[in-house]
Amino acid sequence: MAAVAPEEAFGLDWPYPLFGYQKEGIEKLLDGRSVLLADEMGLGKTIQAIAAIRILVARKEIARALIVCPVTLIAQWRRQIRIWAPELAVSTAIGRSSRRIAAWRADAALYLSSFESVRADVGLPSKGADRIWDVVVLDEAQRIKNAKSAVAAAVKSLNRARSWALTGTPLENRLDDLLSVLDFAAPGEFRPQAMGVGLRALMARVQLRRRRAEVLDDLPPKFASVIGLDRTAAQRAAYRKAEEKGTVWLRSLGRRLRISHVLELILRLKQICNFCPETGDSAKLDDLRRRLDAFGACGAKALVFSQFVEEPFGVLRLARELRALRPLIVTGGMDSAARSAALDSLERDPSRRVLVLSLRAGGTGLNLTAASRVIHFDRCWNQQSRAKPRIGFIESVRRDRLRYSLTFAPIPSKSESRLSSMKRKRCSPI
Repeated sequence: MAAVAPEEAFGLDWPYPLFGYQKEGIEKLLDGRSVLLADEMGLGKTIQAIAAIRILVARKEIARALIVCPVTLIAQWRRQIRIWAPELAVSTAIGRSSRRIAAWRADAALYLSSFESVRADVGLPSKGADRIWDVVVLDEAQRIKNAKSAVAAAVKSLNRARSWALTGTPLENRLDDLLSVLDFAAPGEFRPQAMGVGLRALMARVQLRRRRAEVLDDLPPKFASVIGLDRTAAQRAAYRKAEEKGTVWLRSLGRRLRISHVLELILRLKQICNFCPETGDSAKLDDLRRRLDAFGACGAKALVFSQFVEEPFGVLRLARELRALRPLIVTGGMDSAARSAALDSLERDPSRRVLVLSLRAGGTGLNLTAASRVIHFDRCWNQQSRAKPRIGFIESVRRDRLRYSLTFAPIPSKSESRLSSMKRKRCSPI
């Protein structure tokens, strides 16, 4: 696949095309000193904020910006800044007090800090956080919904010319939470005597919220498929053995049978559908290798999800089997530095084209603009609880005009249908 040519917009070159709704959001930030950007998760609020800051710096309208976010998202912000505003110097004020003091005093255009660090440092001139900020960006702004908290008080006390609050959490139905966030985004602009009319007018002026369904025309098409694969002979034998043994066990439980028992057997069968526990055979792995080879031939990068982590059925097994492709790994057991290094490699190293990650560790909080193929190696039975984060993640993975989402699922057997029926019947009393 040919490299994506830089896009020109707002008088600057960008590494990837900005979608129409993102340009609208950037314009809202550029024009407004008080903004509540409340797009649904996965639509790129981080990118819009970074782009707006970069434009304002280029226009010499601002010189110094502060971004406050949960400490777990610091690496994510740094990574996105490197991609979308690489010329901007960044100083990160977290960690020990001495480290924070040095970071606050460093010469930079962008300062990153956590809610806890800001709470600890604001109001103490010796720390260096007390200055006039051209813009303060609050990510996950719902963190200050409690107006009486020390964190909320510290953030709202920051001396700033522009206030941008980012949140994907709807606040309209919780008036006190909304008013606390607005007290940061638009300080002093809500007049209680104006009641609901005044609040609606203020929200109409400062808030921009887009739902995914509203911007689908701006997003590139996504092709989703469920790939039905028959098991290998060894997998079928192992499956049949586990199925028969498990069915006898379930029947023996009688009135003690609970949905948790059914789910335990389903989990065991799902693992066999990934890999035969006796021989290591895997119809899914054979198909996955072919697809990854085809994706690599056209230059595409792929994410491979698994519900499982450990050998012999999950992420670690997949990474070992795919070692010829030098896959990267992200699991919940990794520290933030290792996780960030893996994500950076996928974004920046053209030779690293595959990231294998656990569904729980990779389901939220990531923007991976380099990947355009998403594969779920195993099918999730609890579709209702897993579907939303999976969809949110997939729709934040975008680069090409062509995207694929594939789910590998074994061809269901009669016993699987019986287990599903048993699961449904037993759900209500539990």
